[in-house]
Amino acid sequence: MNKPFRILGLLCGLALAANTPAQDKPPATAAPKPALTVTVVSPQTGNMGQKISANGNLAAWQEAIVGAEAQGLKITEVRVNVGDRVQRGDVLATLQADTLRAELAQAEAALAEATASAQEAKAQAERARSLQQQGFFSNAQLSQALAAEAASVARVQSARALVQLQGVRLSQTQVRAPDAGIVAARQATLGSVVGAGTELFRLIRQGRIEWRAEVTAAEMGRIQVGAPAHIKAASGQVLQGKVRMVAPAVDAQTRNALVYVDLPAHIGSARAGMYAQGDISLGQSQALTVPQTAVVVRDGFSYVYTVGVGQKVSQLKVQTGRQSAGRVEVLGGLKADAQVVASGGAFLNQGDTVRVVDAAVSAAASK
Repeated sequence: MNKPFRILGLLCGLALAANTPAQDKPPATAAPKPALTVTVVSPQTGNMGQKISANGNLAAWQEAIVGAEAQGLKITEVRVNVGDRVQRGDVLATLQADTLRAELAQAEAALAEATASAQEAKAQAERARSLQQQGFFSNAQLSQALAAEAASVARVQSARALVQLQGVRLSQTQVRAPDAGIVAARQATLGSVVGAGTELFRLIRQGRIEWRAEVTAAEMGRIQVGAPAHIKAASGQVLQGKVRMVAPAVDAQTRNALVYVDLPAHIGSARAGMYAQGDISLGQSQALTVPQTAVVVRDGFSYVYTVGVGQKVSQLKVQTGRQSAGRVEVLGGLKADAQVVASGGAFLNQGDTVRVVDAAVSAAASK
């Protein structure tokens, strides 16, 4: 081929190459797309309340059993029923008193007779003394008169004691409340004949009930008298109380001890005999905490996610403890300077990339 044709072919090749698009170069490695936009927080150290959770029953603070003291008398009136609130000395029931009134009248008459006889014996003794001094009575006669006077005085005292006894028996026909309280049970039935000692009523003294919480032997040593307690009864009533006493002994069967918690007088729907759950406060202590939303529970274990180099997250298994005011105590597995994902951890996995934004920006974007 001649030189002019070679030059022409070269020029055509260059022109064709100029009009042909160049092959794409291999792209640089693209940055991974963030899996989630998150905010991060640092664990905080502060005071957190300690408490012991316990179960137990509500029970009467003290019960008063009201029984019949008189023997073989019929109930003529019952004035109270279960649930009634009574005061000390209130009459709860009355017993038949006709026979006892008659016996009291008889005893009073005997006392009057004995008193008259004593007055006569006293007068005789005084005359005997006067006559003995004048020489008309012997010493033996004087001694007899004085003995008769002493005997009459003794008969008066005996008659007076019998009157008091009959008065007591008559007063026992009115069954009275030994203390203020609420009638919890009633066995008294109109018309029934009762014997001495028969239980007629049972009172919750002063209307007070208490929570008897069961705690372990290890926990009872940490509870102090006067510690506040927060109780929720089976009825839904929420009560605030204070520890009155920790039992001095542990039950040999359950190895648990009872803690007696006083409750307020007005307890609403809570009743003695109900089951209740509650917490007993043990005071404050230092704790490392994170927001409750930062903790993810999977397969029965607690995890948090921390943000590290390259905005990648790491899943950390942690031990959690107390909870209060939306924060959870972390007992182990987390450093104090870690950057923890505040929320949304349930959507993350180990090694995911996230986009971290300021908390204020995130709050503004959510509006």
